[in-house]
Amino acid sequence: MRFSPGLLLLLALLSPLAHAELIDDVNDRGELRIALEANTPPYNFKEGDKLAGFEVELGELLAKEMEVRSSFITTDNADLLSGVETGKYDVAINHIAMTAELEDRFDFSEAYHQKPQLAIPFQKGNPAFKSSLNGALKRVTDDGRLKALTKKWFEVQ
Repeated sequence: MRFSPGLLLLLALLSPLAHAELIDDVNDRGELRIALEANTPPYNFKEGDKLAGFEVELGELLAKEMEVRSSFITTDNADLLSGVETGKYDVAINHIAMTAELEDRFDFSEAYHQKPQLAIPFQKGNPAFKSSLNGALKRVTDDGRLKALTKKWFEVQ
């Protein structure tokens, strides 16, 4: 069977390797689009018009480590994960626990909080993004910033 040059091009474009990696999109935009609900203190909430909370500060740290700016989009629970799945948002940082059901739909970062164990979901099939996100998370963990953030928001002063 012979393939025409047009058909070969079409097959190449449909190949999983031909689709752009999420990390390329994030770097091209210069921002990490982070979805959250902004109604669950101390994780994320609004103080007047300003977003605050553990996950807001974590998102800012991770974006900075990835050398992009953070862009927070407040949404409701119904749109949160479907928006990540469709590419409307890059990630959801909204105290989401990895479950078998969610692992079928998303890839996840390493856990950023242990009790309960929380991680960051993003579209499946983006290994370079996963590596970049986990690298950023590792750096903020290794240098103590994640521990300080956890203490700030979860431990009684």
